Amino acid sequence: MDIIESIEKRKSIRAFKPDPVPQSILKELMEHALRAPSWGNTQPWDIIIAAGSKLEAIKQGFTEKAGQEVVADIARPQDFPEPYASRRRPPGAPPQAAPAGQQPPVRRPMNTRFYNAPCVIYICTGRTFYFQPKGINAWPVYDCGLISENIMLLAPAYGLGTAALAQAVTHPDVLRRVLEIPDSLLVVLGIAIGYPDWDDPATHRRSAREPMAQVVKWVGF
Repeated sequence: MDIIESIEKRKSIRAFKPDPVPQSILKELMEHALRAPSWGNTQPWDIIIAAGSKLEAIKQGFTEKAGQEVVADIARPQDFPEPYASRRRPPGAPPQAAPAGQQPPVRRPMNTRFYNAPCVIYICTGRTFYFQPKGINAWPVYDCGLISENIMLLAPAYGLGTAALAQAVTHPDVLRRVLEIPDSLLVVLGIAIGYPDWDDPATHRRSAREPMAQVVKWVGF
């Protein structure tokens, strides 16, 4: 599968089969993903891959905390000014009309079981690298985004789907307890990964993108 095909196939999967993902496949995928670029080759990521009973304990812990205040390690957006608000569909909002020939989006509440993914890849970064004496260093989080994108673009080549979930890191106390993550690490993102359940209508949803003419400016051409 070439990179263009992988980019076109990648989308956020909202329903996974229960089938476990073989560790050998995840190891091969991660070997490639680790080639991601980073500031000065600092590679500011620590990665924990959870499955089986450990992931089930996390899901149970998140379920017990449903409705409680979110205390994620990395601050979440507090507001969505335009044009960003118009590009997202807030939870509970009616589904938007689907483009001609596409399945309509499925209204689906957020859940604490990460869409039944059999595996979640947790991306972490060093606390002291992010919080520095002169202010926040945003670059390690940016770099974590780069390796996250590698993971998500590689997944289709193995028949896997992914969803980048801020929801999966909303209760870092649960993650620290179950995964024994030290306080020296900040939990940045959880990537649900597994085999998509194509029989579930949720997997056929595909979000829209702004036209290139609206977001790209050409200078000197």
